[in-house]
Amino acid sequence: MAAEMVEIRWHARGGQGAKTAAMFVAQAVLTKGKYGQGFPEYGPERRGAPVRGFTRISEKPIRRHCGIENPKIVVVLDPSLLDSKAAGVTAGTDADTIFLVNTSLKPADIRAKLGLAKAKVYTVDATAIALDCFGKSIPNMPMTGALLAVEAFMTLEEMKDAMAVRFKGKFSNAVIEGNVLAVERAYKELVTE
Repeated sequence: MAAEMVEIRWHARGGQGAKTAAMFVAQAVLTKGKYGQGFPEYGPERRGAPVRGFTRISEKPIRRHCGIENPKIVVVLDPSLLDSKAAGVTAGTDADTIFLVNTSLKPADIRAKLGLAKAKVYTVDATAIALDCFGKSIPNMPMTGALLAVEAFMTLEEMKDAMAVRFKGKFSNAVIEGNVLAVERAYKELVTE
């Protein structure tokens, strides 16, 4: 990762784990001597409502404490948000923005749906991976694995170790192992153009 700050904006629906993923990635990079900041933005706090999360990663201290308006990376956990102008998935993006979308569609399909001319688009079916690996349709942790394949802010092994440490005592070993497997699969199953 270059010395510049990487800003990531997460789009999801309440209950899909955007807050957890945004904060987890920020905490994970701290173990690598980097600076991280992760936080959510809520509208109506209810399951299924659109939510956004934000993550910043930097080699230098982070002095900003506001939402991310011009992200380097946009992570979309719920593909239904692509159809909603109110969700603001493309707001503040440009030709250099990277889009990472949880879907079974190909990147070219997402590019056409969003009307993107030049931005880089990646897809991964994180929901199917989550269901297969730990039996719940919560795509947040698989999406962190796919994110790592897009932006190498740490190694896959370092991320898996950070998950094991962060979730130990909070979840059973079976749940942790399922999530670690999901991260690894999403990292490997990422689809690019």
